[in-house]
Amino acid sequence: MIKVKHLNKAFGSIPVLRDLNLTVNGPLVLMGPSGCGKTTLLRILMGLETPDSGTVQGVGNIGAVFQESRLCPQLTAVGNICLVGGVNPAQAQAELQTLGFTQAELALPVARLSGGQQRRTALLRALLCQPVQTLLLDEPFTGMDPELVSHAAAAVVRLAARRDTVLVTHDEHAADLLGWPVVRLETVGK
Repeated sequence: MIKVKHLNKAFGSIPVLRDLNLTVNGPLVLMGPSGCGKTTLLRILMGLETPDSGTVQGVGNIGAVFQESRLCPQLTAVGNICLVGGVNPAQAQAELQTLGFTQAELALPVARLSGGQQRRTALLRALLCQPVQTLLLDEPFTGMDPELVSHAAAAVVRLAARRDTVLVTHDEHAADLLGWPVVRLETVGK
């Protein structure tokens, strides 16, 4: 269980998070307008950003999807997924095929795949990584057409099971597909 208590973060004189309290005990969707601190919160949970004040407890080992896919362009989708711990190539290939990859696409380096295919690869890399107690997913459905969002959301629900998960999205439909509790952040300063 992740506990965020009285978290504050500003960039210069602009507050982004103000006295945020949040408990993550299982999966949840984080929504809110651009600039309200969703990505900043994920970066704090990952240890990539330091809060000005407040505490974060219970994060554990992390699997993450950033707003950019951050793949090794010369490797295949399977190769990228297997870079993380606990994943065998057969499992990676099977999961990629459930998200629409063909045999021919599985043989290509990710640099030759579409943006949506790269996004699905990054998503599966985070979901399949073991041992991971916490999943932090920042706009994981970006670049996917609606049918693929449906398949990807089903994979997220299935593979994120029983892990503390924070999934950031602007997509109300994707949030509905997940069926998880939704926490909405508000903009605190400009």
